[in-house]
Amino acid sequence: MTEGIDIPDRRGRTGLDRYGRDLTGNPGVRIRDVEVLSCDWYVLRKTTFDYRHADGHWSREQRENYDRGDGATILLYDTDRRTVLLTRQFRLPAYVNGHPDGLLVETAAGLLDGDSPEEAIRREAAEETGHRVGCPEHVFDVYMSPGSVTERLHFFAAPYGPWSAAGEGGGIAAEGEDISTLELPFDEALAMIRDGSIADAKTIMLLQWAALDGPFRPAADRN
Repeated sequence: MTEGIDIPDRRGRTGLDRYGRDLTGNPGVRIRDVEVLSCDWYVLRKTTFDYRHADGHWSREQRENYDRGDGATILLYDTDRRTVLLTRQFRLPAYVNGHPDGLLVETAAGLLDGDSPEEAIRREAAEETGHRVGCPEHVFDVYMSPGSVTERLHFFAAPYGPWSAAGEGGGIAAEGEDISTLELPFDEALAMIRDGSIADAKTIMLLQWAALDGPFRPAADRN
């Protein structure tokens, strides 16, 4: 009996080795086996598949993929004051891989955990920033690290102000979250991308969207 396959793992999941076995969308890919390497909180699998190359020959390949579920992120902005509301929190993987202190400046974000993307991002915005958003604008969906991670991230944006403040934010202490908010002039946030002070991909993408196509795009392009 194997945890996560025949018996429930710590999150009550079974059948984790079935994920991805029945894919038929690409005739040039034939799934042969899926092995669960780890199922602690998230799931690490090794998939064996046959792949047809451009010249027609087939090869047997293996790839590890990390499944942490899908997520959502949101840029909160105030066009009147030309500001954005971001968060700062400790990220161990960034700290391990060269970030000076591991404290990353980011847009509010979190996993869907069974909710729709819109429901999840309203929840995360309230938990992390203390602001409640109504109907956030959907911007785009992105596979953030498709070479090894299955996660698809749903991007949103919404205005904020004194009228949306509903709590203190800071994240869920019981889950180990210790999140501070950071209100920045939009132009300063863009400058922080240039000097490396903002080094988080989702945040950079939303700030660039806001500058090119979103609420802070040039006035001539709004007509």
